[in-house]
Amino acid sequence: MKLAQLFPVVLLCAGSAAAAAPADPADPDRRAAATEAWMTDAERFHLLHSHLPITIEPGKPSRLIPGMPITPGVVTAIERLGIPVIAESDASLGVVNPFQLREGDVATALPSSLALAASFDPALAYRSGAMIGGEAHAKGFNVLLGPGVNLTRDPRNGRNFEYLGEDPLLAGILGGEASRGIQSAGVVSAIKHFVLNDQETLRRTLDARMEEAALRESDLLAFEIAIERGQPGAVMCAYNQVNGHYACDNDFLLNQVLKRDWSYKGWVMSDWAAVHDVSYFNAGLDQQSGAELDKKVWLDQPLKDEYAAGRVSKERLSEAVRRILRSLYAVGADRPPLKTPIDYDADGKVAQAEEAAGIVLLKNQGVLPLAGKPQSILVIGGYAIAGVMSGGGSSQVTPVGGEAAIILNDVHPLVKRPVGQLIVPSSPVQALKDALPGASISFDSGYDSDEAAARAARADVAIVFATKWQTEGRDAGKLSLPGGQDELIQAVAKANPRTVVVLETGNPVLMPWLADAKAVVEAWYPGQKGGEAIAAVLSGTVNPSGRLPITFPASEEQNPRGPLPALGEEDGSRLSAAENTAQYPEGADAGYRWFAAHGHQPLFPFGHGLSYTRFEHGPLTLHGGDTVNASFTVRNIGEREGQDVAQLYLLNAAGEKVERLAAFGKLDLQPGESRELNLNVEPRLLADWDRHGWLIKAGEYQFALGESARGLGPVATVKLGERRLPP
Repeated sequence: MKLAQLFPVVLLCAGSAAAAAPADPADPDRRAAATEAWMTDAERFHLLHSHLPITIEPGKPSRLIPGMPITPGVVTAIERLGIPVIAESDASLGVVNPFQLREGDVATALPSSLALAASFDPALAYRSGAMIGGEAHAKGFNVLLGPGVNLTRDPRNGRNFEYLGEDPLLAGILGGEASRGIQSAGVVSAIKHFVLNDQETLRRTLDARMEEAALRESDLLAFEIAIERGQPGAVMCAYNQVNGHYACDNDFLLNQVLKRDWSYKGWVMSDWAAVHDVSYFNAGLDQQSGAELDKKVWLDQPLKDEYAAGRVSKERLSEAVRRILRSLYAVGADRPPLKTPIDYDADGKVAQAEEAAGIVLLKNQGVLPLAGKPQSILVIGGYAIAGVMSGGGSSQVTPVGGEAAIILNDVHPLVKRPVGQLIVPSSPVQALKDALPGASISFDSGYDSDEAAARAARADVAIVFATKWQTEGRDAGKLSLPGGQDELIQAVAKANPRTVVVLETGNPVLMPWLADAKAVVEAWYPGQKGGEAIAAVLSGTVNPSGRLPITFPASEEQNPRGPLPALGEEDGSRLSAAENTAQYPEGADAGYRWFAAHGHQPLFPFGHGLSYTRFEHGPLTLHGGDTVNASFTVRNIGEREGQDVAQLYLLNAAGEKVERLAAFGKLDLQPGESRELNLNVEPRLLADWDRHGWLIKAGEYQFALGESARGLGPVATVKLGERRLPP
């Protein structure tokens, strides 16, 4: 008999004649307790590690394990209790086919998470999360390993394209909505990487050090907001150390902050190959992921031995199991996913809408939009004849239509398959031809900058596509564009005074040619139908509304940290402790807050983005209370419909000079239209963390409306009384 047949009875101890209590099948906590009570210890231990469905034996070729789904992590079913297979899939940007081992399996490739962050649109985050959750469910998966909520502290981090920018409020809100969307499809969202996984260099050994107050007010706050908003069923702990303890063996992070202070009900899973000892279980880790990648399957026999010796309690064992079951029940992931057809056309429109909303118009001196002007256009570089760039690593999606091209970089040591830069089949050249049927459009690879410049001189407009590929496992040594692209852009811009630069990058880049380019567009990694989204913005079919979620430095010297030691290495075990330690001089003041505190003038500030129309904000009215409410009017004073991102910044907190994004809102306005916007400030942004928790000090609080962190407008002040907030 299966457990599902036994409701509504909860047995408090399996095999006993314990008194029963009513169990609501819709109550995930009671259901989890009921199931766990019927489990044997062998069944409990079974849930505490997931398998990598690939054999790994030293000196022998890796091979797939027959009968197991090809995915990063699998926990086989416990049919007696109605517990299904737990099938986990990467990641934030779409359902990943790892190394394309599932022959012919494709998925909708979302734009980079920085594009989503640039949209400043929580509803879009939910919609895109629901889309990839739906595809995961339709492919038979019930756990999706995303979204990533790590703050982009270092603009060289190879994995920033998977994250949601440098501000904890923005990253927390959008990450929470993405989680909520994923789970609406009956798939558990595993938010990651908890915490301070801010660089790929030395990521498996690095000790990231930061005082508790700074950590609580920045990276932890992003996760806290995302968890509150999205209720993700799992949290993935990171590879790195945090203040001397590995993140998956960190009692402070897992037991104290996550499970005690935040009352988190889901389970903690490790990153793959991030577990080094059985002690991690008592420190708060609930499940070892892809356990064959670690030196031992620590949460199997070694944990059983600790349990038998009394060093792991029965309550701790039961708690970990209940957390896993509770999350499956809470989102309906206990119902085995049924493989169903996917409407890739509809899902592609979601990806295109996200990219169109996330494209940031950085500069425009009258050359854009292109529509309505019969002209010759030369498109140069960036593989734009074939498709658009995507980031590499575990988030790499095999796009619908297959890859347009792969520029090989390496052979993966585990599966012996080539890996490299995957070009998503969405040609900006073809999309521009479709969007501008009256124009004469041609393409030059940009291989020879002199030839490209000569051809550009004969065109009415030159559009240079510049790319910078980044991937999990590697950071960039510099912020420059690679492969002589800066020289190419400079040559073309000198030859043609109407040069547009389109950047497909996973991070900010330096722009030594900026003064000569008439327009600059940041398109990030554009995803499925990204070429169409870029063409829509360039032509003017879409009015750009993206705003930078990450500061673009004017020089590498503005970065808080110097050169990365052991660049290109993930494991720094051969290095000294000092070389393996990352200090964070900026503390809580990541990104634009560092720039403000040190008077640095960035190339482009956080929140910056232009439109084909113009907006006015104000006057600003503030009301105090448990939090601050801001009300003001937004007006479209231009000649086109457009979307504005209204940004409210805290500038002074009870006499302390600060700069924090306190609230934001996005709205669509017709020409001449005005609308009042009311925004509530997240109370923790008004507070400082001390050893007792959050404290809002009594005093005056000054706020300003802004077009960016540096483009501040109307200012107002409100008085607040002292107030304590719970941890």
